[in-house]
Amino acid sequence: MNELALFNSLFDDFGSVACGLPSVNFKKVFASPKVDVKETKDSYTLEMDLPGKTEKDVDIELNGNVLTISSLQETKEEKKDEEKENGAKDETKWLIRERSTVEFKRSFTIPEDVDYEKLSAAVKNGVLTVMMPRRAVALPKKIAVTCA
Repeated sequence: MNELALFNSLFDDFGSVACGLPSVNFKKVFASPKVDVKETKDSYTLEMDLPGKTEKDVDIELNGNVLTISSLQETKEEKKDEEKENGAKDETKWLIRERSTVEFKRSFTIPEDVDYEKLSAAVKNGVLTVMMPRRAVALPKKIAVTCA
């Protein structure tokens, strides 16, 4: 057995019932992409780190006022890479594989003053940027009270 594989398997099992600790999948806990959201007088901007992802790997959906950003675990290209041209499985054995793609799904409640029709998104240098322009919100109307 390879020493590197043994070292990694010790950490893969960390937190399992065999260790007497509650089971926690640390790979999933730390897989959620980091997000920054900033506000200006004209818009909100959401930036999410997605290293190695392209626009084809990201799905963005708006349902009501909830914006959901997700990515599938494996792309079709990765599945093709694992198979040889003759259809047989590749006999490659991974000793260490830390750069695997991870599935994620994050949802954000959008503020009421966002113009949903003008939302836009782009991926550049591994960063997803979602632009959310603001629309004018109706100001509260003062109603005069008269004596009857």
